[in-house]
Amino acid sequence: MAVDWDALRASAVAVSARAYAPYSNYHVGAAALADDGRELVGCNVENAAYGVVLCAECGVVSSLHATGGGRLTHFVCVDGRGEVIMPCGRCRQLLFENGGNDLELLTPSGVKRMSDVLPDAFGPDDLTGDR
Repeated sequence: MAVDWDALRASAVAVSARAYAPYSNYHVGAAALADDGRELVGCNVENAAYGVVLCAECGVVSSLHATGGGRLTHFVCVDGRGEVIMPCGRCRQLLFENGGNDLELLTPSGVKRMSDVLPDAFGPDDLTGDR
């Protein structure tokens, strides 16, 4: 499947403008494709209780499940200037669980598979002994 990374990034940039970031003023937008072709977006939502901030990646995964489930196949995350950024560790885990090792991410250094971004990831198979 050929992916239009520029279009996916543009969707992430557009949704970053809707981020709720009154404390850090660090707007983040994310966009992804699901295995059925749906495009999903999310933006960060801050909270006065800093530890309960919702990352843009959380919005993407929530949208994935709210609109029918499936698996993520391609993902990009940008800051408020439109620069591609890396997901934090917590969000890498979230993306891994919803896209697996083959999920492709646009990173500051190019497209990488999740298995390269989060090698030897701990996941559902570790809990069932299927690994």
